[in-house]
Amino acid sequence: MEFKYTKPITGTWFEFRHHNSKEGIYWDETLHNFTEEQWRAKIREMKEFGMKYAALLCTSLYNKTYFKSSVFPERWELACNDPIEVVLDEADKVGLNIFLSNGFYGDWLPRYRTMTDPREIMSSAEILRRTCVAMNELTELYGHHNSFYGWYYPDESWINGHMDEEFIQYVNFSSDEMHKLGKRFKSLIGPYGTKDLIADDKYISDLERLDVDICAYQDEVGVQKSSYTDTAAYFEALKKAHDKAGRSILCGNAEVFRFEGKVYQSALLPAPFERVRKQLEAMSPYVEEIFIYQYPGLMSRPGSIAPLGHPDAENLYSDYINYRKNFEK
Repeated sequence: MEFKYTKPITGTWFEFRHHNSKEGIYWDETLHNFTEEQWRAKIREMKEFGMKYAALLCTSLYNKTYFKSSVFPERWELACNDPIEVVLDEADKVGLNIFLSNGFYGDWLPRYRTMTDPREIMSSAEILRRTCVAMNELTELYGHHNSFYGWYYPDESWINGHMDEEFIQYVNFSSDEMHKLGKRFKSLIGPYGTKDLIADDKYISDLERLDVDICAYQDEVGVQKSSYTDTAAYFEALKKAHDKAGRSILCGNAEVFRFEGKVYQSALLPAPFERVRKQLEAMSPYVEEIFIYQYPGLMSRPGSIAPLGHPDAENLYSDYINYRKNFEK
């Protein structure tokens, strides 16, 4: 069988705990108990898979941090005492670029529950102060690692046609702090609302004002807002807009999951590879790199000492690896 050529998957998000407990059923407890050895194995596994980039989804969750911080009094107690240090140290050895998150330092809750308006989070002086303190602390603790590549800004707002002004200001505020911390750092965002985005002159103007290095747009296939039959058109329009703006790099974020039951209220499962393949084919002609949400929990190498996720995660891993071999012959 012949396949269309697709760009390889070269980026992923990862986490120490999923922000929506109903979605993370198949990996939260395992992640909590991951040892240092298992984290190192998972980083090597991702690099061998073909990853160039990995973005930590959050460095704080539910008012507890994953590192020693003055921002919140509580710290998550995991089997691996300092997972950020371990991840970065192993990433140094294998050449994997890590984005550290500058969130969540506000009252973030899953969408299916009452949550603070994201625009409030992005404009709150207190939350922005906490974010700055955390970024400085993280840089002081981990800035010596060559693999500490940059920052992921996780507080996203829905792109309802165009970007909210609050979102633009939040991104630029975060990047201003990033530039103070180190000239080498790059920034990453993963906007949602791709199907509602209008890539017109106003959107191009938004991009020109947005101080960010990489925009990895969610294809929203996993959350059932889009179909792979539609996403090629979205990314084609985005490429034209990004080319005209000439600022940030356009990347795709393929959602390689499906829900066990109701969207946002049930466990995430690996999607069938046939669907994932078509997602990759749709965005490949238009994007520079393909990220996925997410490798840990949804893909897992058979025989790994760090197995993670639903049993189908091994199937998705193997199907993808076998698929890529078609282009390496």
